[in-house]
Amino acid sequence: MKVSQRLNSIEMSGIRKMFDIASPTSINLGLGEPDLLPPKKAVDGMTLAAENGLNKYGPTAGIMELRESVAKKYSAYWSGLKASNVMITPSGSSALLEVAMSTLDPGDEILVPSPGFVIYGPHAKLAGATFTNYKMDGPGFQPDLEDIKSKITPATRSIVINNPSNPTGSILDEDTYKGLLDIAEDEDLMIVSDEVYDSFVYEGKHLSFLPHLDKAIVIGGFSKMMAVTGWRMGFLMANEDMMDTLIKMQYHLCASPNMPAMYGALAAMPDIEDYLRDARTIFKRRRDLIVSRINEIDGMHIDAPKGAFYAFPSYDADIKSADLAMELAKNGLICTPGSAFGPYGENHLRFSYAADETKISKGMDILAETYAKIRKE
Repeated sequence: MKVSQRLNSIEMSGIRKMFDIASPTSINLGLGEPDLLPPKKAVDGMTLAAENGLNKYGPTAGIMELRESVAKKYSAYWSGLKASNVMITPSGSSALLEVAMSTLDPGDEILVPSPGFVIYGPHAKLAGATFTNYKMDGPGFQPDLEDIKSKITPATRSIVINNPSNPTGSILDEDTYKGLLDIAEDEDLMIVSDEVYDSFVYEGKHLSFLPHLDKAIVIGGFSKMMAVTGWRMGFLMANEDMMDTLIKMQYHLCASPNMPAMYGALAAMPDIEDYLRDARTIFKRRRDLIVSRINEIDGMHIDAPKGAFYAFPSYDADIKSADLAMELAKNGLICTPGSAFGPYGENHLRFSYAADETKISKGMDILAETYAKIRKE
């Protein structure tokens, strides 16, 4: 059977490749999957919904109660946010694909961060468009504004931003945030802001693009927020004019999101800040541990990431990140090569610290031993 050229032009995610080679005994610091239990109210709410027969099709944009609950929580970033600005989606990833399919045509181009999450460029290609990588620069991995300006062409339609960032854990500073808004205004570009890690900021302040829905679409998610990655539940926020288009796209993608899971998320939302406060305490402790252990290794360096739950250290050995990650995998540690996150991710590795301290410590033992041997070769 024939496979489309669009799909054939896209490689499998480097994250998934490493996940697939992991053995049952490996220390897996490769996937960004919280090991915490979900809020009990989420699980109970989903179970009760299913038992009460809420297993049929629902509204394409999601149940109104959950849209209202999301709008209430995220009005902390913009007081004008309403339920009509929110659409519940079957994952943040599908929300990003829906945005690409709704806004891009063949011949269009988007700018995506590098190092940056692996799906932004492929989504553009699936929509018939192309993508260009822009640099995440400096010790704080901020979007390089001059690099972005230099890569804008008449075909450029949007800039994808990930804040907090996967894989770097960086958060936008105020100057960069304002600079991105200025570029979008001056060049008449849309901002697609992936903010699924907004709940996990340890120092500083999360700067959301929600106050600028005239030029931005913002992606969020329940998967990381509630540690329910297997539920595949996300949401997006856009102005009301754009929302009609996005709802039409979602209908043709899935008809409607998962009904029991929506009721589960809804049940957990009133107390979610208490849950997240505890989760941030745990992740910050793990972050401090992995940063300390990495910086003890000769030839490796990392500044403490301020958000998400990823460590993205640099290294000085003369070895490609994919080869280094493979050597670590042979020795029982799964991580992701920096090259999986675009051309500017080379000479880095990504480790998730969404695993417990025992696994992190054992993983760092393997990293230290393996890397010391490689440096001597």
